[in-house]
Parts: sequence; C-alpha cells; structure tokens
Amino acid sequence: MHETYILRQPKPGDMGMVVHKHGALYDKEYGWDEYFEALVAQIVADFVKNFNPDRERCWIAEMNDEVVGSIFVVDGSEEVAKLRLLLVDPKARGLGLGTRLVEECIQFAKKVGYKKLVLWTNSNLFEARHIYQKKGFELVAEEPHHSFGHDLVGETWELKLKDH
Repeated sequence: MHETYILRQPKPGDMGMVVHKHGALYDKEYGWDEYFEALVAQIVADFVKNFNPDRERCWIAEMNDEVVGSIFVVDGSEEVAKLRLLLVDPKARGLGLGTRLVEECIQFAKKVGYKKLVLWTNSNLFEARHIYQKKGFELVAEEPHHSFGHDLVGETWELKLKDH
C-alpha cells in the first residue's frame, strides 16, 4: 500500500515537534550539534511570536497521525519572503513531499504579492538543493562558515516571482 500524507496548518505541539525533528534528524544524518536545534527553536519562536497570518504560513505534513515534514514562509520585507525550515522525515521521502512543500510556499508567496522568495541552506544538503534548483531558485551567494560543529558552506538562493 502506498502511504500518503496530508498538509495542514499547525496545531499545539507541532512547533515543538518541528524543533525536535530538526535537531534529531540533523544530528543523525549530518552530526550537527545542539546549536542547530537552538537556531531552529529561535526561528520557530520568532514565527509564533511575530506571526502575520496575511503574509506568513506554516505547513505541517502528517502521515498516519505523525508529523513527517514542515516548511514555513516568513515575512522578510514588503517584497521579499523567506522560505524556512524545510524538513522531510526519512519515512516520508520519495513521495514528492519536499517538492510539494516548496510548491506550497511559492504559490502562497505569489498570492500574497511577494516579488521574491529567498532561502538560506548549506551546500551539503543535496536533496533540498535539488528541489530548489528544480523549482527555479538560483544560487546567489556562498559563504564558508563554522557552525553546528562543522565547516560548512552557507548558500543563499532566491526565486523571482512572476506577477500573477
């Protein structure tokens, strides 16, 4: 049987789950330390405290009553939105969930009237980078940094949004 997922708005407990899943998964797959989890917690806390429902959104992916993915659109400025915290649990990979989450962000950002969608990632996150490239994002900046216990290359990607 082919497992399916649903996308929904967050409910109580989801934000803690987003932080937990990021911390646990990035430790397991990349060996990143607790500073990454703290960064995710700060992004989530800022989103909740400053939430603007007209300009921002979070999608939670659920499969069999379990959170298996997330993504956020956060207001950056009048014309620029930030795509944040894309996560797909290993048990939900291969279903097109990552692509679907990014597509939801793009559609929402266009509908709201943003001119550009930007994101920051790291060069070793190959699957996410592949999705961004496939959806038309362009790499606009790279910068080496030491974070989360590792030497990494941070990347800024952006997607110019066409007028709708």
